[in-house]
Amino acid sequence: MPIIRDEQLDIISYSADQTMRLGARLGALLLPGDVICLSGDMGAGKTVFASGIGKGWGASTPLTSPTFNLVHVHRRKKDTTKLYHLDCYRLSSVMDAESIDLDDILSGKSIALFEWPEHIRDNLPAQRLWIEFRISEPTRRNFVFEGIGERYETLITQFRGKTFGV
Repeated sequence: MPIIRDEQLDIISYSADQTMRLGARLGALLLPGDVICLSGDMGAGKTVFASGIGKGWGASTPLTSPTFNLVHVHRRKKDTTKLYHLDCYRLSSVMDAESIDLDDILSGKSIALFEWPEHIRDNLPAQRLWIEFRISEPTRRNFVFEGIGERYETLITQFRGKTFGV
């Protein structure tokens, strides 16, 4: 687990199960207003990681790819917080982003989880957790976390402690 800087973290996952567990650890730490961006190549593990986030957060329904719907809204039993899971692959403009009611999603009352966020980067808040997914080998993935803003630097520190005990 190389530590690049306090606001960055570089992790290697050796299986889809491990990727899911890592996502669950992050999901357990999320708060209303959090913006999580999952970027990387097709098949790099973004949706598996997102599914883990949903599990750790306590979503009542499993997170699956929102590719055809663009947005899935998830709830949990313990409170009224919503988790929005968005697939931005087919979005390419400010108008596209507005068509999914992005302002409401980013109002600070819910958690926003984006796959393919690079397609609407200019519409996203400057402060966010950006995770870059890379395929290293057929079953090996590399994740580079970058926290932009104090909340996300803290989130990386909490995630590091929950995952590695440091």
